[in-house]
Amino acid sequence: MFALLAEEPKVVVLCGSTRFMAEMAEVNAQETAAGRIVLAPGCDLKTPHSLWADPAAVEALKPRLDALHRAKIRAADEVLIVGDYIGDSTRAEIRYAHRLGKPVRYTHPQVEETEK
Repeated sequence: MFALLAEEPKVVVLCGSTRFMAEMAEVNAQETAAGRIVLAPGCDLKTPHSLWADPAAVEALKPRLDALHRAKIRAADEVLIVGDYIGDSTRAEIRYAHRLGKPVRYTHPQVEETEK
């Protein structure tokens, strides 16, 4: 049968540059194995795909993806920043998480120090 969890699992959302998609996949596996529900970016606009092959499609898709990711931050219990680089988009996500009172963790603690 199905094993019951002692408590509801925490929800963590992965944030960071899409240049770290491979690292995000690894962190997703680690967080899932640790018993957390993981939300993560679902589209990497830097990797060729038919959904965003047309520049006009990217223009329309980018704001929707940004809004969807902010919704994932709202739904999460905590935010996990993946990678050793923080650009403008990730910095904005960190500020948004802080405004919502969400705890923020980092895969690279030295990056956290540069953000304080």
